[in-house]
Amino acid sequence: MNDLSDQQLLRDYAENHCDAAFGELVRRYVDLVYSAAIRMVCDMDAGKDVTQGVFLALAQNASRLTNHPVLSGWLHTTTRNIAANFVRTNARRQAREREAVVMNELLSGQTEASWEDISPHLDAALGELCESDRNAVLLRYFEKKTAQEMAGILGVSAAAAQKRVNRAVERLREVFIRSGVAVGTGGVAVVISANAVQAAPVGFASAITAAAIAGSTTTTAVTSAVIKTVAMTTLQKTVVTLSIALLAGAGIYELRQSANLRHQLQELRSQQALLPDRMQQLIRERDDATNRLAVLLADNARLKSNPYRRDALKLRDENEQLRTNAAQANDPFVKQALGWKENERKLRKLFAEHPEQRVPELALLSDEQWLGIAQSAHLDSEIGIRKAASQVRHSAKNNFMPDLMTALSEFVKSNGGILPTDLNQLQPFFKQPVDEAMLQQYELTATGKYKGGFVVKDKAVVDKEYDYWWQVGPNGYGPDASERILAGIKAQVEILKPVVEAYAAANNNAQPNAMSDLKPFITTPQQQTAINELIEKGFTTEAGK
Repeated sequence: MNDLSDQQLLRDYAENHCDAAFGELVRRYVDLVYSAAIRMVCDMDAGKDVTQGVFLALAQNASRLTNHPVLSGWLHTTTRNIAANFVRTNARRQAREREAVVMNELLSGQTEASWEDISPHLDAALGELCESDRNAVLLRYFEKKTAQEMAGILGVSAAAAQKRVNRAVERLREVFIRSGVAVGTGGVAVVISANAVQAAPVGFASAITAAAIAGSTTTTAVTSAVIKTVAMTTLQKTVVTLSIALLAGAGIYELRQSANLRHQLQELRSQQALLPDRMQQLIRERDDATNRLAVLLADNARLKSNPYRRDALKLRDENEQLRTNAAQANDPFVKQALGWKENERKLRKLFAEHPEQRVPELALLSDEQWLGIAQSAHLDSEIGIRKAASQVRHSAKNNFMPDLMTALSEFVKSNGGILPTDLNQLQPFFKQPVDEAMLQQYELTATGKYKGGFVVKDKAVVDKEYDYWWQVGPNGYGPDASERILAGIKAQVEILKPVVEAYAAANNNAQPNAMSDLKPFITTPQQQTAINELIEKGFTTEAGK
């Protein structure tokens, strides 16, 4: 088995259902796939799920891959696709990743990028390479092939294969630099070669082989094999270290404000759970009112024969109404709900009276979303109004992003991997007709053959200090930080540099385990304010992960 090529093993499995052949393929590539998976999802258990999915896909597509020259290239692309689906389920993690990268600049004294710097960006960078360059890197540094072995696989000379590797490494370095990771060409090759492929857990290859082979038969068998094979539970998946909030990949991410909004909506639903009791109370009040009405009707009959009592009865009714209004005004639930509705009314009025604050996606907002934003809105200051208006626009655009991503993905699939030249070409690929004004809010950043990453972005934003710039690709979408947030984080990092240096000097150059460890070394009010704001935003430290 060891002497057979990948294509021969695939053919043996596809035509003869040879389990040993498939097991040999898993043994050859499980380390590569598993390492890429955990880099993308930053979680070992989730990495096992992704790895299992990749080899299940290999088993199901074996017959179509028998003539594929570089199997590692197909496996890596499939790993990226499956991992991207995992990442997209929680888009807000990208924002935390962006913040944590800035914080690491504060806590790190390294001048040359390390594996920890490169690892979060490696797979996305590989995705931006063309297929031939990506295959060259995977063969040389992931599969440890020599130039001569690469030449035999790629059908070129050894010199041409080496040139292709050198060109691909240089392009990788350029991608890293754009991501803020400074590293030389030689450094890229050394770091990737030493760290890119890590050993999968003992016995994992055998477990995957059994599950994938069973999965190629029926979907039901797949589900059973996956559940029995991967040694993890749903509870284990959810009990993840709090600080592992930094995910890489093309997917995409939600912001801290969105998380706050969801939390507030959950509070509203909890309060709505009290409505049945409130309804029963209202029914009792209705019955009391019905009884009072009967008394009033009787009084009215008497008034017909005694007109002098009409004024007295009118005053009594007015007093009764005043008591009812006073009782409702003192009900905390009623007061809170009325306050939320008033904020919602003010927000809707703001956009009605100021068309320049609107975006076409506002039409996609539900009444529940309007009310949820109104709950946390502080409309008694200019800053509060700007923040609330920005949150409304953010939620509206977030409603549109999944449809835009899906339409873009379907277009690329239907056109052989070619991107549109005009966003109006996506109209047939939306499930529901889309207002052309929505598409006009965005522009294409790439055309021709799709090479990975985002290809659509906002043309402009209404409020540069508070609004986020949205980006979309066939495999994901997400907001980029506003100018105000990025500038604020960088300023806070600069203010805290003396504090970090003082901590390191007092602790043998060790890093703090928590942001609060830095507090004893604060000497100015500015530093105190900066660290409080970073703690409030959820920053952690490298040592405290």
